[in-house]
Amino acid sequence: MKFTCKKEDICSAINNVSKAVSPKSTIAALEGIKLRLDMSSLELTGYDLEIGITTYIECDSSDTGEIVLNSRLFSEITRRMPSDLITYDIDDNLNMKIYGGNAEYQISAISAEEYPALPEIERENPILINQEVLKSMINQTNYATSLNDAKPILTGELFDIENSGINMVAIDGFRLAIRYEKINCADKHYFVVPSKALLEASRILKEDAENDCEIFVNSKHILFDINGYRIFTRLLEGEFHNYKNSVPKEFKTEVIVKTSDIVHCLERCSLLLNEKNKAPVKCTFGNGEIKINCKTGIGRLDDSIEAEINGESVLIGFNNKYLLDALKAADTDKVRIQMIGANRAVKIVPFQGDSFTFIVMPVQIKG
Repeated sequence: MKFTCKKEDICSAINNVSKAVSPKSTIAALEGIKLRLDMSSLELTGYDLEIGITTYIECDSSDTGEIVLNSRLFSEITRRMPSDLITYDIDDNLNMKIYGGNAEYQISAISAEEYPALPEIERENPILINQEVLKSMINQTNYATSLNDAKPILTGELFDIENSGINMVAIDGFRLAIRYEKINCADKHYFVVPSKALLEASRILKEDAENDCEIFVNSKHILFDINGYRIFTRLLEGEFHNYKNSVPKEFKTEVIVKTSDIVHCLERCSLLLNEKNKAPVKCTFGNGEIKINCKTGIGRLDDSIEAEINGESVLIGFNNKYLLDALKAADTDKVRIQMIGANRAVKIVPFQGDSFTFIVMPVQIKG
């Protein structure tokens, strides 16, 4: 089995598929990248039993075959080769030569028979979503996924598709993020995708791509076909939170504020907060401004920004990071912050439209 390919092409492929390779596994093959050669087409796969990434590159060969190479070693050797063309030549005893220019390596490969079988996902009836839209949806919601494995279902994001629209939803018990878009899909779907797979998809999605992302889903797995890459993962099982019941339907106070103003203010608060110095950020909404106060063992900040306040004045405490994450994800010049009272969920929506809804739970203020 012998093939030659461009260094630029194979380095890019290795870099992307290696994101799905297990850094440490009892199965040596899972620490590697599987190579499947079919004449002039080379398939590279990384898979850690939870998420997999596959891609193809062109190469010069008349052979076929399969092997597995340790991902770290494969990546480092290829990246450091001195020539633009690299040749890989493996014998029947799994000894591989890698050469280009004046450099030649000899390393041991792993039999492809030791590599676990990949899940089978039929490529029929795809869900089509514009790449820029899907990238935006992931980036605006992923911050709210749970990092706690106590409820595995909340470590992923819900795809709620019906009536030619999609709600992408993330919730961790303290905050909720919903992103809505119209899509060309008449079918109804309801499934939860692990956060890691979505982050890898977001990394490969292109904002200026002409072709849509194709999504194939069955009862257990999902596959994203993006720009020559296939990202596949097992869907999360369990009952997802009824997010629609968590969105307040009314409010007593609405604040319209320039997003960058309140983001910069909360970033100033961040300078006084760390793991050893925790305190709620106190926000007073009223009289045409938002007064923000933060006091910890490091120091104190008193700040204020102009805002349009409609309704009752209110004082609310927030976890600074939770509020800041939501506002950074807003991606609009202005937002509406809607509140019922000091101890009720706070709703953040765009100044115009309804593309996103963010919910942040308040923090009780002592004294």
